Amino acid sequence: MYRLEKASWYGTDDFLQRFPAKRDIIGGYLSYETDMHKIFTIFFERENPQKILARYQYDSLPKQAFVSIDTLNEVPNSFESDLIKIRQDALKRLTDNKDEFFSFYNNTSFNLVPLINSKERKVYVLTGPQTGDVVLIGNDYVLRYDPKNNFKGKAKIHNSLIQLPYKLDKGNSAASTMHTHIVSEVIDPTDICTILLYKEYVEWKHHYVISSKYVSIFDVEKEILVIMTRKAWEKISKNEAGPFS
Repeated sequence: MYRLEKASWYGTDDFLQRFPAKRDIIGGYLSYETDMHKIFTIFFERENPQKILARYQYDSLPKQAFVSIDTLNEVPNSFESDLIKIRQDALKRLTDNKDEFFSFYNNTSFNLVPLINSKERKVYVLTGPQTGDVVLIGNDYVLRYDPKNNFKGKAKIHNSLIQLPYKLDKGNSAASTMHTHIVSEVIDPTDICTILLYKEYVEWKHHYVISSKYVSIFDVEKEILVIMTRKAWEKISKNEAGPFS
């Protein structure tokens, strides 16, 4: 998920700069990975989502310099078409919000990440900041679909939204941040994705996710995850040496 979102960031920046005349007709974008471990980011038209405006190709670990860009092939392949369909369905459900399932916050926006593999089809909904110097954790959701792209159900990943600053208070010698979990017992994929996206901007080195049974410790610099029981963590935390020492 992180690599797909990173590719989307790079692609969006380039697309808006390279094709300013197409800004007003963009209906959305998404990224996906192929069996050959290549990542593509596609931008599609608002009035006709099944019309591709541009297709960027990246290596498996996206860098700002893309491998290629295609603006001639406007017809999506079957995989792209399915991704667009479930993304647009998720967007409609999010926008309509008939049952008030989704929460909306000021100075934020939603990012939709459709994923399809041999086992499942789903769309993650992430909340991103529209202001600088903060990382948002929470207010994220997952919508699930069957093999024919029919909606199956939706779930909240977190119950709330928290804001973490890029810079820590001077008194925070631990150089770490944390949040608690109620819905799930361990760190979620959306947590890791968000932290990695902002890794180069934040000064904290570790992030803790604490639930009633487990503690997840993510080393931001080394990109290492350790999950232990809360009882074990409470014993270790009494000592100066931590799990990454």
